[in-house]
Amino acid sequence: MVEAEALSRIPEIRHGFFERNGGASKGLYASLNCGLGSDDNKELVLQNRSNVASRLNLDAEQLTNVHQYHSPDIVTVSEPWDVADAPKADGMVTNVSNIGLGILTADCAPVLFADQKAGVIGAAHAGWRGAVAGVTDNIITAMENLGADRSSITAVIGPTISRTAYEVGPEFFATFIEQDESHTQFFIPSTRDDHHMFDLPGYVIQRLQRANLASVSWVEMCTYAQEDKFFSYRRATHNKEKDYGRQISVITLNQQ
Repeated sequence: MVEAEALSRIPEIRHGFFERNGGASKGLYASLNCGLGSDDNKELVLQNRSNVASRLNLDAEQLTNVHQYHSPDIVTVSEPWDVADAPKADGMVTNVSNIGLGILTADCAPVLFADQKAGVIGAAHAGWRGAVAGVTDNIITAMENLGADRSSITAVIGPTISRTAYEVGPEFFATFIEQDESHTQFFIPSTRDDHHMFDLPGYVIQRLQRANLASVSWVEMCTYAQEDKFFSYRRATHNKEKDYGRQISVITLNQQ
């Protein structure tokens, strides 16, 4: 479990960007696969989720996920729901203690948020589609609706694919440049014609910095490069593997 210094300084929360190790799953999913959307054994995934919850002093039922689909959509969580009833969204916010907001990733950027003064937390799944569409901006707005102040919010990006491993085609590049020509800073040419290497964490950092938060940082760990630590959709694709696991990132408020 990776803990970010900026969030570890806040005594009112517990958090962790979990690695792929320390679970019960086997083979492609070894070993802490928390993705119920994978083809892994469901009972093993539930056991892994229970292990994660326990590390953060939560019951398994308190670990809450959404059905992620690369959107800017956010839900406010007032009580945990059954994993089978998870709403479609890519971010969650809450001001209720002992609810674990869990984000599943396998290259996309997990982003955890906390306003220490207001007692409000958030978690976002920021793939490129959701990031461009404003998922992190919507998290901040939803936190403000619960009483947070953006000038007091700490945001940390967890392990994600880095620019050295993220090659994209011309249509992808055009989407970003059409939004803002300054986005060229997040691309460098790749070895293939009309292709670029994209800096996803750099782009998300800029989105967060432009929101004028108190603190923005990245743990500087690449899911693609660190096979011993993280699952990676892109690496699994390059290796022609039939499926891949998902790691989880979680934040929770302590009991008030």
